[in-house]
Amino acid sequence: MSVAEDFHTAFWNAKRAMAQAAEAAYSRHGVGSGQQFILRCLWEDDGLTPGEVARRLELATPTVTRAATRMEAAGLLRREPHPTDARLVRLRLTDRGRALETVIAEEVARLGERALRTLDPAEREQVVRFLGEIRRNLA
Repeated sequence: MSVAEDFHTAFWNAKRAMAQAAEAAYSRHGVGSGQQFILRCLWEDDGLTPGEVARRLELATPTVTRAATRMEAAGLLRREPHPTDARLVRLRLTDRGRALETVIAEEVARLGERALRTLDPAEREQVVRFLGEIRRNLA
């Protein structure tokens, strides 16, 4: 196998393992994997439109809209009419969604620690830097 093939396999396996661990961690709190990023946007700036969330997360608006529908059904957020544009809605956290901020932050910290536990601090910083470079290379 070439280095490129080894890299692709290793990256795919690491991504899948992280996704599975994240799904298990967040689902205990009624949050689907990936929804933590939408929650994070709203914890920082509640009342964003799906399009604003999508831009911040570099996602397509329909992706955020579908996730918001599931999150609304789970009681994490609610949709409110936009005050000046009847075509838009604002995503507002419910009390339940707001209360998860600390819990999800703790889950993120545990997941990061678990994923990086065998690496020293300098190696951890390198992993983050290299992942950023990989993303930029592929953009």
